[in-house]
Amino acid sequence: MADSSTASQGTGSSLTISDEVKAKYGELVSLILGSESMNDEERQYWINILPIMTPEQVTDLRGILDNEKKQLQAIDQKYAGDIEKMGKTEVRQQTDEERKKRRQERSQMEEAHANEAGQNADELLKQIEES
Repeated sequence: MADSSTASQGTGSSLTISDEVKAKYGELVSLILGSESMNDEERQYWINILPIMTPEQVTDLRGILDNEKKQLQAIDQKYAGDIEKMGKTEVRQQTDEERKKRRQERSQMEEAHANEAGQNADELLKQIEES
């Protein structure tokens, strides 16, 4: 039986990849793991079938994943350029607005939790008094 290891995807789940598959398809496994268009179930499927794929299928899969990676890099570069064009002041303003929004949301959540905790404490006191 081949040794295998587990690769975490940051989502709390993990994938099982045999050492044999890693050794033979290392670069392709990295592309599969880095693909943003797949979920972990799909990643595991592709990793599992790599050993039985024809060379043409492996080449096609590599081409698809390389193309996806290049397109995502192009999008990232486009938006990085847009941010530079917007200017530092606008970016700072957007960041400040986002932070303010998140602070307000967090404050509302904390207030709701505090109210709930207060209600729970009142209920416990009533139960103790009734005992």
